[in-house]
Amino acid sequence: MATVEITTESFGSTIEDNDIVIVDFWASWCQPCVRFAPTYEAASEKHGDVLFGKVDTEAQQQLAAEANITSIPTLMAFREKVLVFAQPGALNSTQLDSVIDAVKALDMKEVHAAVAAKEAESSAAE
Repeated sequence: MATVEITTESFGSTIEDNDIVIVDFWASWCQPCVRFAPTYEAASEKHGDVLFGKVDTEAQQQLAAEANITSIPTLMAFREKVLVFAQPGALNSTQLDSVIDAVKALDMKEVHAAVAAKEAESSAAE
């Protein structure tokens, strides 16, 4: 599966409509981003059960700001609509595969329970 371009308009539906989404926040002037692109593209071909998206931070400045992107490249992973990984910096293919495998291996019942507990804690504090 090739990577898909994600925009401010498509971000929400992309996360909602796919079980696992990996997002690369990048810019064409960023040399680490350019060097990471072939690794990311290769991973998208290898992991057909994962949607790989790219956000051009120059063209999608509002989305980058909403995602609190302060350094590029930044990689984010969502599973069942939950942000489960976020890290700036380019990864090599082994590191990227490790992240993808870890995301796939998550016990989502535990993750959803932790999210619910944190939301309940936040609501109680208000």
